[in-house]
Amino acid sequence: MKRKSEKRVTLQDIARETGYSVNTVSHALRNKSDISPETSQSIRRIADRMGYSINQIASSLRSGRTHIFAVILGGMSNPFYGIMADTIQNAAREKGYSLIIMCSRDDAKLELSLVEQAISRCVDGVLLFPTSSSQPTIQRLKAAHMPFVLMSRFFSEGEADCVVCDEFQGAYLATRHLIETGHRKLAFISSNNVLYSSDMRLQGFQRACDDAAIPVTDQCVFISSRNIIDHDQMDSWYLMLAEKLKSLKASGFDGLFVFCDVEAWHVLSAIQKSGALHRNDFGIVGFDNLEGSLSFPISLCSIDCSFEQMARAGVKILRDRIHGDSQPPVKIVCPVKLVCRKSCIK
Repeated sequence: MKRKSEKRVTLQDIARETGYSVNTVSHALRNKSDISPETSQSIRRIADRMGYSINQIASSLRSGRTHIFAVILGGMSNPFYGIMADTIQNAAREKGYSLIIMCSRDDAKLELSLVEQAISRCVDGVLLFPTSSSQPTIQRLKAAHMPFVLMSRFFSEGEADCVVCDEFQGAYLATRHLIETGHRKLAFISSNNVLYSSDMRLQGFQRACDDAAIPVTDQCVFISSRNIIDHDQMDSWYLMLAEKLKSLKASGFDGLFVFCDVEAWHVLSAIQKSGALHRNDFGIVGFDNLEGSLSFPISLCSIDCSFEQMARAGVKILRDRIHGDSQPPVKIVCPVKLVCRKSCIK
């Protein structure tokens, strides 16, 4: 049997201690306007001293809402997702919501399982960073009438609410920046095929090259296949990447637009590990501007993808859907900008 000191403090306990009714105590703790500020402060002070905490389950039963979002990311080991999660939490907290953070590891089966967990926990809505095979997940969310917003990626116009950054324009700005700083033989480097983002960034790279009359022979697209979860093969992957970079240098390539900052850091690491390449062999521009949120010993030119604006837009759309907004699916495209930190210079 629990001792009295271990028992959860209830509204009835506070009512007995203060002499007010349970209803008055409840209204005071929820800052209802029908209770005077002085009475509310007195009741909250006594509740704090007694160790009272709101019973969220009971509150959810009364309101029909949990005030919780599920955020399904690719994986927290990627700083992009860590920054997004942190930014979304700030935006959600301002609206009175808490988060459950889940990681799909870009595995569609695991993602679907996580959505089932979110539904079973009665979250109010889901912010989903989808995989390239998320269609079953989307259909499950729709069937469950669960409000959701696709973040950073989407499949087709009008299928679901989505918030993305201007991937094409970002890639265009990155490539043009390399061209304007004197680079004429350019490569697009990536080790992932990411839904929506990969196609848009490649198209932006190619358009910038074409607009600057860079011959096709002076454009290179190198897509490797690296499993970000399988670290056992990283050494051999670095060797392969270093060999490709040596080949590019030998062919006169001097500018690299890399899919994202994390990939650019891998490129810099491969250069260091090669023993034959130097940091100033290439001008390099990444994407995401992770350095705007965390420090890194080697500064990198990058495309800022509007983390805060994306987070706020996603939370707003989701909250509006929860509260009955039934307009057709919306697509928010957040602006991008180039941040130069001189890594574009050889």
